[in-house]
Amino acid sequence: MEKQEILRYVDHTLLSPTATEAEILAICDDGIKYNTASVCIPASFVRTAADYVKGKIAICTVIGFPNGYTTTAAKCFEAADAIQNGADEIDMVVNLTLVRDGKFDEVRDEIAAVKKVCGDKILKVIIETCLLTDEEKIKMCAVVAEAGADFIKTSTGFSKGGATREDVALMAANCPPDLKIKAAGGIRSFADAEDFISLGATRLGTSALVKLMKAEALSDY
Repeated sequence: MEKQEILRYVDHTLLSPTATEAEILAICDDGIKYNTASVCIPASFVRTAADYVKGKIAICTVIGFPNGYTTTAAKCFEAADAIQNGADEIDMVVNLTLVRDGKFDEVRDEIAAVKKVCGDKILKVIIETCLLTDEEKIKMCAVVAEAGADFIKTSTGFSKGGATREDVALMAANCPPDLKIKAAGGIRSFADAEDFISLGATRLGTSALVKLMKAEALSDY
């Protein structure tokens, strides 16, 4: 795949707790320049970013981040607030304690409640694959689909591991056709990205690819 084609799969991401407004606006500029799918930024910057980009790129933010154990009501409020401020896409962290306890009906109900708030906005559900067994990952493919979310996502990038090829392949084998896959965390190269796309991911959460493109442009001078 051409690099420009791969970049269209990317949620260009900056979620550092010390990110500045100038850095967030620079992420927006880069996302527009390189035609990424979205920019994924902290919720506190959504209004500023949405006003800045004026619809030139989708604004994504995260809720229940990074641990997922806030209440359903809190996640619904976060999603509603983000959308009111101009977010086009919501990435939510699933309640992992409920997953580990096998309370999948409650997990499904929470995701469905957030999706109801999102309406026609895209909802991606982060299941933090590095903390789950293969059986739990397979079950979550069904649960996320039943709840009506648009994507299942591997990782926050803030836990002990990110996306793996094995996990994306497992998810692709167990997701229904209408549930898309986002791989995130540890995608460092265009070769990594192309591997994940070939395995079934249709979104990639990373900041590395745009940085590589910018470094390549500088080296040409």
